[in-house]
Formats: sequence, C-alpha cells, structure tokens
Amino acid sequence: FIQMLRSAKKRDVLQLLRRAPEEMRPFLVEAAVATQSVASLAALSDFLDFSKEPKPLLEKFLYTAAFSPRPSGELLHLVLDKLDGQQLAPEIWETGIVAVGSLVGKLCQQELCGLQQVVERGVETILRGLRGAKEEPEVVIYLLALGNARLPETIPALLAHAEDGPTAVTAAATSALQRFPAPHISSKVKQVMRRIFHQKRKSYDKTCRLAAAEILLENHPSPMDVINILLATSEMDTETATFLLLKVQNSLRDHQHLARKIMKDIMGDPRINNYNFFSKVGISSSFSGPLTVTQDLISTFGLDLLFLEGGFLRKSISDFSLFSHGQRLRAAQVTFEAQGMESMMGENLSEGEDEPELMAAMSATFFDVQLRPVVFFQGYTDLMAKVLLSSGEPTSVVKGNLLLMDHHQVIPLQSGLQVTVKLQGGLGLDISADMDVSIWEQELKTSVNARGSLAMDFQVELDSPFLQATLRSQTEVETSIHFDTKLRFSSSPVLMCLQLREEQAPYR
Repeated sequence: FIQMLRSAKKRDVLQLLRRAPEEMRPFLVEAAVATQSVASLAALSDFLDFSKEPKPLLEKFLYTAAFSPRPSGELLHLVLDKLDGQQLAPEIWETGIVAVGSLVGKLCQQELCGLQQVVERGVETILRGLRGAKEEPEVVIYLLALGNARLPETIPALLAHAEDGPTAVTAAATSALQRFPAPHISSKVKQVMRRIFHQKRKSYDKTCRLAAAEILLENHPSPMDVINILLATSEMDTETATFLLLKVQNSLRDHQHLARKIMKDIMGDPRINNYNFFSKVGISSSFSGPLTVTQDLISTFGLDLLFLEGGFLRKSISDFSLFSHGQRLRAAQVTFEAQGMESMMGENLSEGEDEPELMAAMSATFFDVQLRPVVFFQGYTDLMAKVLLSSGEPTSVVKGNLLLMDHHQVIPLQSGLQVTVKLQGGLGLDISADMDVSIWEQELKTSVNARGSLAMDFQVELDSPFLQATLRSQTEVETSIHFDTKLRFSSSPVLMCLQLREEQAPYR
C-alpha cells in the first residue's frame, strides 16, 4: 500500500482518506504517515482537523509518527503545527508531546540536529513547556518526552527534576535518565544518583531510590558504589533489600552486563558475600533470562516485582529486550504501579512514610518509544466509580501497523552492472492491558496481552539491456504473549500467582 501511495498525488491521497469507510481510516492514516512523501503529508495536513476528528484517529496519527524508523523533518513540522495553539483533549496533547520527543531523538540520530530548524523548534517546544509547567502530570509528560529524545544537552534539566521534584517527577526523570547509553552517564549524573539513593538531601520513595541504584549499577560502576549499595541494604526494609540484592545477583549471571567483573571481585570478599547480607526473605523478585540466542542476536525476558511489607504489589515491570553488537533495543516494557492500597486495607505504614494517594497506573515502552501513561484510578472515589461502572474490557495500549524497515540501495558491481536492493518490514501490533481490583473478594488482577506479526519483503533486481534477474524473499512471523498476575490479600501472607503464556509462533 505504501509503494502505491509513494507515486500518488496529494489530491488522490486526500480523496482516498475522505471517501474511505470509517473503519479503514486508521489503516490509511498509518500508511500515509509511513509513506512520508510530500503529497501524503500535505494530504494528511488537510485531512486531520485536531479540533474535530475522533480522538482514536488523532492518537493513531501521532503514535505512527513516533514509531517512524527514519522520520523526515517535514513529518515533525506537521506534528508541531497540529499541536500548536490549539485547545486539545489532554490525552491528545500528552500523546503529541511524547511523539515530538521521539521524532526529535530519531532526527538527531540521523545527525540532522543542527541542520534542520524544525528539530530546534521541537526541542524548544519541550523545554519551554517543561519550564512553564505548573501541574505535576504536565511536568511528567515533558520529562517522558525528553527520555524519548535522549539528547545529552537535556541531562542537566533531568537531573534537577530528579533530585528536587516530588515523587512522580523524580520517578519520571530517573526513568528518562535510565534510557541514556552508558557514555552519557557522567560522573555528575552518578553523583546525583548517589545523593538520591543514599537520601543525602531529603527522603525519596523506594521506587526512585531503586531506579537511582540501577543507574549506578548498570553504567560502569565503581567498586565503591557497588559496596555502598550492598551495605545500604542492611538498613532497608526487607522487600526493598531483597529486590536490590537480586538485581546484583542477576548481573553476575548476565554475560552482557558492564559490571559483571567488578561484581565477581566484590563477591570474593567474605565481609560482603555472607549470610548476613544475602539471607533476606522478602517475596520481591527480579529475574532476567534469555528467550533466544543466535550469533547476532540475544532476546531476553525480564520480570521485576517489588512488594510492600504488607504483601501488596507496589510495582511490576515485564521487559522484552533485544541485544545485538553492543546495542540494546527495548522491544516491549510494560510497568504496573499501585500505591496507597495498604492504607485502604488497614495496614500500618513504615515509620516516617507519608500516606500515599490511592492510585494504579500503567506505562509502556515499545521499540524504545515511551507511550503516554494510562491511569486506571486515582483516589478512593475514582476507584469506587471504576469498580461499580467497570466494563470488564481491557484498556488498549497500542494497536496498529508500523513500518519498521524501509531501505532502498543501488549497488554498482565491478562488471559495470547495477543491482537494486529493496527491503521493507512492517509490524502489526495489538497490546492491551487490564487491572482489576475486587474490594469484596480482596483480589488484584493484572494482565498484559501482546499480539504481533512481522512481515518482511526483500528484493534484489539486476537490470541491464540483455539480462534481467530478480531475487525475492517474503517472511512472515506471528506471536502472542500473555502475562497475568493475581494477588489475593484476604489473608497474610498474600497469595500470589504469576503466569506467562506464549502461543505457538507460525513462521512462513
């Protein structure tokens, strides 16, 4: 369809979009964005009215732009123009800012940062918005956009928010910093992470402290940092200490890990590697292991579960990553967070802790693009309304078709002939998540359903006056993964069931 649109005029693309039945429009918008021709972008500009169009179609446009493998400056220009000076629904504005961050990051990877004015405009839009943001959720969205952009010059702004912001802001800023590659995690970044982890200036939520510890452990840590983190676990609550110790033990098993040698040396010291440290008996866990291993690619599945002392799930992260030639791609990462549940059930808070607001939310990252977080409920009243009016339908996180690869190359051979190579790869994704809290049965269920199909079309053509040859290969693979957690907190200890199901993957 993209190949067809590439040769179409603006008038034809616009007519196609306007006359298409409603259920076909999302697909056509995706194809027009992926085409990225001058005609298709001009047609989209005329067709999409951000003050009228249904929200799902606008979100579809913005997410397709965010996932574009090699976006053009014109695509970013179109997104910025559509967001500029309009009264937008909150979810459209949030998705738009997150998409701008992704587009800016990808254009800078193509080394177009200083060359295209529109990239500067994109960066300035995010930074100006961050400076002017008054509400906490607003600040969080701008920080997530900076995480998508991963521009080294924005690190000072992220550090300032990480150290001085309220819990949600600190969490967003540290998670954005976690996405930077090791060369950008400088000594200054590490200093701030030490202050957060060791709570030098103020006390921080345990999830923020753990994120700071992870940044220190994942990026060429010094032996002193590792020792200090391990020593600090003796003063932590059982669950947080258990989680952190498992993180350290995981790095010893992971041959890709930057700190593996340092960890091994430290574990040789009986003052550290002893029963007193490693006998914590919490139910929190952190696990990571390979799914597929080939010469060029390692794919892994990781699962982090952080519980509170009363047995309530505070945070769960399921992560599918791809490692190839020293590079990491987060193919899919889904995070569930719940807080304030313990006070609702009459549990006592740890000493010195403020009572957190009742809240459950989910955030997801796909192909290194952080999506807009989804809040299931915020506050007791909202929870009761959702419980009573629940439709039982899962929340769609992302659904649609993405162009992942789009490569065209002409290779001159020594004989004087020319070979044309074309490669296109498309991904169909349907990811939904659900969180169900039953007050009466005292149960909490979460489920993530991920279905995907990848299609690749590879073609090599040799064309000369006396000889024509074509080699073509088409590959398709489908897969679906379901991850469910169920907690029953009617008795102590809390009963927990985890299930990861993977259906058979047909490969053609």
